[in-house]
Amino acid sequence: MLTSRLPNKVEPYRLAARAESLSGLMALDQFERLAAQVGEQTGDCQVWLDFGIDAQGRREIRGRLEAELQLPCRRCLEPLAQRVESEFLLGMVSSDALAAELPSTHEPVLVENEQLNLLEVVEDELILSLPQVVYHDEAHCRVSRDQLSSGEEFVENEPAPASPFEVLRRLKDKS
Repeated sequence: MLTSRLPNKVEPYRLAARAESLSGLMALDQFERLAAQVGEQTGDCQVWLDFGIDAQGRREIRGRLEAELQLPCRRCLEPLAQRVESEFLLGMVSSDALAAELPSTHEPVLVENEQLNLLEVVEDELILSLPQVVYHDEAHCRVSRDQLSSGEEFVENEPAPASPFEVLRRLKDKS
């Protein structure tokens, strides 16, 4: 179990040159964009990062994260505990032009002034790994499927005409 806190910023080129690994915790309440999407969070995100240089000389970060998030149920909007996990491979770049040269296996991560904001990187990966929809089991949700209907069923009074010209014939017959 991880107990140490990860720094918010690191020098990734130095870490990659030394093939170092970092592992630790990041507080979920630091992630403002995540909070804007799914609400305030408590607890920690566990993060494992391996910095290195691949066979083609690209500096990369292989990472994994795990977190227990409280996500709003799409029916009742009450929080629902969801385990979120992600594995990722990032290619370090210093410009958009270099990002375009990365293979499709790597996601680009922009390193500015030899510094990498780990807080933003982990938050990005958490947001990308969120499930699209979250529901309580129907038996445990405050809102049932019947309560979600938007009104009475549409009942068609007249059968549909057999052809589009049938409507024109009826109009012609009335005049």
